[in-house]
Parts: sequence; C-alpha cells; structure tokens
Amino acid sequence: MDGRRRNPYQLTDESPVYVISIAAQLSGLHPQTLRQYDRLGLVSPDRTAGRGRRYSARDIELLRTVQQLSQDEGINLAGIKRIIELENQVAALQQRVTELSAAVDGAAVAMQQREAQVHASYRRDLVPYQDVQQTSALVVWRPKRQAD
Repeated sequence: MDGRRRNPYQLTDESPVYVISIAAQLSGLHPQTLRQYDRLGLVSPDRTAGRGRRYSARDIELLRTVQQLSQDEGINLAGIKRIIELENQVAALQQRVTELSAAVDGAAVAMQQREAQVHASYRRDLVPYQDVQQTSALVVWRPKRQAD
C-alpha cells in the first residue's frame, strides 16, 4: 500500500464479490466453463473459507478476454494461458521499471544535494590551482628600449 489506510469496505476492481453464478452471467459463460478455466489456471478467483469461488470485476474482464481470444481469434486455451502469463509478466516488469526510475531519480537528487553540500564546504580563501603545462619552448626576454 502507499502508506494510507484503506477502508476495508471500499470495493475495488480486485474485490472478490461475485459468486460463480453471477460471474457466469456477467461474463456470458457457463459456470462449468468458469470452473474449467479455474482448473486450467486461466482465471483463478479468490476462495471463501468454505472453498467457494469469489470473482472480482477484474476476473470478469479476464473471463471476457479469454472468451474473445478463444472464440473470435481462435486461440487455444494453452495459448491463452501463455498470453495471460506474458501480459502479467510485462505488467510486473513495467511496475519494476517505474520503481527503479523513481529510485534513480531519488539517487540523482540526493547526489545533487550532496554535491551542493561539498561545494558549500569549500574554503573561500583558497585560490584554485591550475596546472601549467611544461613545454620545451625557449622564451627570450628582452627589455624594451628606451627612446633616446
């Protein structure tokens, strides 16, 4: 969570609230199809203490997606399972990239602050030393002639 307390009664897309008969109606599938998808690991609803299935709004949307991929696109269930796994993996990787980007941004800010502290700690009475390159050139000094 993001540090705030969530209301336990607030419903989200992940809240498991639909029994199998309602989930079947909402998805347009037969309850046996939902059970089969659960056995295959395509859509895994939450379980109650009595082992009853409880589907969330996100599960219903996934059921519709599985049906669309199967019926409209002609993809078999093993292929659909692989697609779902890859989509979940992509979502997890995108989340990780977001987390790492935030960490890099935080580190950059911390580095800039530390650099500013170091520069602020310099003694102001010191003069920066610049290295003079040694050359083999010969310089002849001649005093200016005074006008007679």
